[in-house]
Amino acid sequence: MRNEDSATASTRIALGGLWLAALGVLIYSFTFPATVFGLDGLDPYLIGIGRSAAASALAGVALVAVRARPPHRGQWAGLAVVCAGVIFGFPVLTTLALDHGASSAHAAVVIGLLPAATAVLAVLRAGERPSRAFWLASGAGAACVTGFALVRGAGSVTAADLLLFAALLAAAAGYAEGARLTRAMPGWRVISWALVLAAPVTVPVTAWLLATTGPHWTGRAALGFGYVTAFSAYLGFFAWYEGLARAGIARASQVQLAQPVLTLVWAGVFLDERIDATTAFAAVGVLVCVALTQRTRVRRIRDDSRAVTDRDDVTAPRLSRSSAWPTN
Repeated sequence: MRNEDSATASTRIALGGLWLAALGVLIYSFTFPATVFGLDGLDPYLIGIGRSAAASALAGVALVAVRARPPHRGQWAGLAVVCAGVIFGFPVLTTLALDHGASSAHAAVVIGLLPAATAVLAVLRAGERPSRAFWLASGAGAACVTGFALVRGAGSVTAADLLLFAALLAAAAGYAEGARLTRAMPGWRVISWALVLAAPVTVPVTAWLLATTGPHWTGRAALGFGYVTAFSAYLGFFAWYEGLARAGIARASQVQLAQPVLTLVWAGVFLDERIDATTAFAAVGVLVCVALTQRTRVRRIRDDSRAVTDRDDVTAPRLSRSSAWPTN
């Protein structure tokens, strides 16, 4: 009876994690259209770095409000990886790709490779072991995206595609490491501390960019910058990291395969971008793959959540809950 209750609790936690991951994906699906809005009057580096600088103010207020203690010494290295991946790497590289001529629809489909990259890093860093069926489904989604990029580039990969590929690798590292840290502290604290850690770089660089790039704050630019600051750089991670930690990094990350489809919709609605048959076919292909990955098994061979301890008073209940996470 106790085993049945434990299995039910594990299933409930995993399903809750998938819903949280889906909420994060919904928030992120607006990022590329919002970035295009921002480029209406702002320098791409100002958007890529400035959004994190502004979000660090929100993070600082949140941490002070709950009187959060600093992370444990063993957690700072992981937070540095989060900084490099999702605070510097992904925002700057994707903004540059959009500035180099990639449409938000095109960028969304190429970034569809991100879940596969995140799954690989879940194996390397978080001790997860997806099944062969998982890798086949994830690989099929990656093949759809790669084929799309080659077709769009007339048989070659463009400079914008290279920037997007580099961006997805940076994000995958930040996602996997952030989710691993979320096993020991709430996901919102992970991104908050990462933003605060990056602030000594992002804030002065942003001030310099504001003084030298001549930003033109149109309504579209302000709206786009505001969205990527509050939601893409901060609030989206509340749900995303928690979802990855609860449902398992490899499995939950595959929900992001649905993001290209959502971004295509927003690109058509808000940017009047034409969605042709090739783009739509590639997006639907990766959407089918995400459904297949959710029907496969992901096994965790070790739980290293206790290797990174949190001195906050939330540590005990979070670590005890981790014992109920699914292992299949």
